[in-house]
Amino acid sequence: MMQHQEGIIRSFICFGEMLWDLLPEGASPGGAPMNVAYHLHRQGMQVTPVSRIGQDELGKQLVAFLRSKEVAITSVQIDTVHETGKVYAHMDNRQDVRYEIVAPVAWDFISWDREFEHLMAATAGGYFIFGSLAVRHDVSRETLAQALPRAGIRVLDINLRAPHYTRERLEWLLSQCDILKLNETELQLLGSWYLPEAAPREVVISLSERFQIPEVIVTMGSEGALLYRDGQWHRQAAFPVTVVDTIGSGDAFLAGYLSQRNLGRPAEQCLSYAAALGALVATFPGACPDYDPADIDSLLATVK
Repeated sequence: MMQHQEGIIRSFICFGEMLWDLLPEGASPGGAPMNVAYHLHRQGMQVTPVSRIGQDELGKQLVAFLRSKEVAITSVQIDTVHETGKVYAHMDNRQDVRYEIVAPVAWDFISWDREFEHLMAATAGGYFIFGSLAVRHDVSRETLAQALPRAGIRVLDINLRAPHYTRERLEWLLSQCDILKLNETELQLLGSWYLPEAAPREVVISLSERFQIPEVIVTMGSEGALLYRDGQWHRQAAFPVTVVDTIGSGDAFLAGYLSQRNLGRPAEQCLSYAAALGALVATFPGACPDYDPADIDSLLATVK
C-alpha cells in the first residue's frame, strides 16, 4: 500500500486498454491507460504501458505511434487471435462524447507473462495506474489481480463505460486503490449505491472511509476539480479555454496531477497543474496531441 516518502521519484506503469478512437474526422490513438502514459512521458516521467494489441495493421500503427513519441513498447503484448481494440466515438457536442467499445479485443487478454513479472519487480514502489474497462474480461482481470499485490502506489482511474462494468468488480477495484480519480457522473453513480441523498463531498468521504482510500480526486468539467487528501479538501477552478473536444482531457488531468505529486509538489500545485494540462489538451482534437509543455505554465500564469 501507499507510503509517503519525500524526495523519491517513482516510475509508472499504466495497465489496460490500448486502442483506436474512431472519430468522425478520422482515427486517433487512445485508451485511457495509453493516454495517461503518453502525457506522463510528456511531463518527463519514466512510464511503461502494459497492454495487448492484435497482430494486425491497427496494432502496427499503434506501435509506430508509441515509437514516434518515444513511449516504451516493451510490455505491449501481441495477440495472434484477437484484433486490436477499436472504439467508435460519437460526438453529441463539443463537451459530450458517447463511446461504442468493440469486444472482445486483444486488450481483454493481457497475460501475466515473464516480461510483466520482471517489470513489476523492477518498478517496485512505483505508481500503478489501472481502470475498470480492462477488467470487463476475466483474463485481464486475473492478470491485474496478480499485479496489484506487487504494486507500490495503486491509482484507480475508474473510467466507467456502460455496460462494461459490474458493481462487484467495481467494489473489488475500489478496495485495491490508494488514489481514486473519477468524474462527477461516476461519483453520482457510486453515491446512489451507498448514500443516495448525500452531497458530493459526503460521498467522497464515505468512499474514502469504506474502501480505505486516502486520496480521492473528482473532476467536474467546467466546474473544476476537487481533491480529498489525507482528510483535507482542496478545490481548483477550471481554466477558461476554447474547447475543441474533451477526449483524453481527464487522462491528461490525471497525468498532470501524478507527475507533480511524484515531484513532491503541494496538493494545491498538483491540482492546478492537472487542471491546466487537462484544459490544454481540450484545445486540441484527439487524446494525445502534440503540445508544448511550456503552454501549461502559460495557462497557470493566467490565474496568478
